[in-house]
Amino acid sequence: MLTDIRLWTRNAIDDLAFKTGNLFNKLLLLSEKYKDVFLPGYTHMQPAMPSSFGLWFGSWAESLSDDLCGLSSARQLVDRNPLGTAAGYGSTLPLDRRFTTSLLEFGDLLYNSAYASISRGKSELAVASSLAMIAQTLNRMSADICLFMTAEFRFIDFPDELVTGSSIMPQKRNPDVFELVRGRTNLIQTLPGQVVVLTSNLPSGYNRELQLLKDLVFNAFSDLGESIEMMILMLDNIIVKNDISDNPLYNSVYSTEEVNRLVREGVPFRDAYREVAKMVGNQSFRKTSVNEYTQEGSIGNLCNKEIRRIFEERIKSFKSKSAEEMINSLVKYTGL
Repeated sequence: MLTDIRLWTRNAIDDLAFKTGNLFNKLLLLSEKYKDVFLPGYTHMQPAMPSSFGLWFGSWAESLSDDLCGLSSARQLVDRNPLGTAAGYGSTLPLDRRFTTSLLEFGDLLYNSAYASISRGKSELAVASSLAMIAQTLNRMSADICLFMTAEFRFIDFPDELVTGSSIMPQKRNPDVFELVRGRTNLIQTLPGQVVVLTSNLPSGYNRELQLLKDLVFNAFSDLGESIEMMILMLDNIIVKNDISDNPLYNSVYSTEEVNRLVREGVPFRDAYREVAKMVGNQSFRKTSVNEYTQEGSIGNLCNKEIRRIFEERIKSFKSKSAEEMINSLVKYTGL
């Protein structure tokens, strides 16, 4: 059974890496498409500085690239063969454990038979943590989208068939898909804690509670995979608003750049800050240029090629179609 679980989990990880790569491709494509479309950047839920949809989409792509590190580490831990360790104390039968390791294409053996038994829970914790990392990315992006769809923001929208109305309120356009993704990924983020609590006081050797791990991990893979697929479907149909910068509410997000402009002209920063703050306060400040944002990773220099390179390097640690197809499709659809 332990061997079966590890084989299943290894394949599930590879499949999830492939799905994550599809979402990565979509996000990087949207980042390039909307790299010049203004989006106000927020801190503390207040308008802060100029941003762009390109920067926003690209941030989630790079987040997924980092999430692959956790998934790859979990795969490496799972990719060891326990076959032949029997009930956790070895066997006197003439078993060739290295041969079965080669046949099953495991990376290596689980050598100590007692550890093969007590590894139950450790490998699940690594997998759970890697799933929670991806879930966190989807969760926070979904939270942004729910916010961006509100009547107060209206930065983005979706076709009628992808939003939900109300039985009594005709004006409603509810982001139910993203609320459900947010809910599912909230639950997945609790998975590492559930694994820890379930296994924290077990003595060595097999204990029946360990069978409960299977439901937790199997269901998390299913829920996360479906959430990724729904995110791709929705992003295929996203409608981005192009004239957000025309709203005078966001004039103040250019104030930092105006302070920097004055500093470059020789005005001490403290004086420049006070001067611009005064203009913002009496509502006489008007938006300025953002042409100076050329540093790596800024709105004028998204570094999507570099993000793609990092992703390509990390996807290679997964088997089957994941690595080759992800790299080929990324070049095909983004041109990067």
